[in-house]
Amino acid sequence: MNLADTLRAATSIAQVLEHEPMARHTTMRVGGPAEILFSPASEGELLFAVREAKRAGAPFRIIGNGSNLLVLDGGLPGLTIRLGEAFSKISVDGNQIRAQAGALLSRVAAAARDASLTGLEFASGIPGSAGGGMAMNAGAYGGQLSDVFEGCRALDPETGIISALSPAEMALGYRESAALSRGLIVTEAAFRLTAGDRSAIQAKMDDLSARRREKQPLNLPSAGSTFKRPEGYFAGALIEQAGLKGLRVGGACVSEKHAGFVVNDRNATARDVLDLIRLVQARVLEHSGVRLETEVRILGEE
Repeated sequence: MNLADTLRAATSIAQVLEHEPMARHTTMRVGGPAEILFSPASEGELLFAVREAKRAGAPFRIIGNGSNLLVLDGGLPGLTIRLGEAFSKISVDGNQIRAQAGALLSRVAAAARDASLTGLEFASGIPGSAGGGMAMNAGAYGGQLSDVFEGCRALDPETGIISALSPAEMALGYRESAALSRGLIVTEAAFRLTAGDRSAIQAKMDDLSARRREKQPLNLPSAGSTFKRPEGYFAGALIEQAGLKGLRVGGACVSEKHAGFVVNDRNATARDVLDLIRLVQARVLEHSGVRLETEVRILGEE
């Protein structure tokens, strides 16, 4: 059997898709096909998929909600493992909330609110998943996951061992973590929150939501903030100062609303988006001497 058939035999037909357009699975709405797209429903299925991919000599990678991801037009060879709805259980125990990697951060924040727990309001509008958020130490409006992170479970693909990691072992920094540097796959994360007033928590979430709607191009496909914040600067301000708002390559455009966002407003290709990113980097470097690094994760073949 080939790898896809092996996965189907061990799980279910519905969990395995072949030649699946990744434009359906990324918030930028671009990207070529995944050769095999697999959605595990447990740590055991995840571990099985990784082992079988290695046994078959197939490249593999992990994705979540696809909100911080640019998949190139040539697609993704081998196996793409998507930790999504089937891998998204959330539970609350006292002041601790635990979330599987596929749980959307917005749902985790909502579960915290429903339990009258404060500390995750900043995450209510982040479109990513708990696993991807942990890998990137996702944050917004002065908060980040490292502020409330208590520990996680993660798979080391090299050893096939799933182990518990402490905050120190996860080494969370600005858009960095041990998951990224060591290639670990976060399967579950735990956050320690504080008892609060539910109405006050909701009010803060509403305020942040209004600020996002006012300042960000939420009505257009994007991958969120395209660039990391350079030390001492703001990427959006540098891009705007270079006169790049509205700059276009094909169907991709630097947002007129917030220059830190590249948006897909005219059926862009991944090539359009990538070329625009590179053009913005070159123009900002020329204008201000600052080299912008992408926050968006770029995968696949051109």
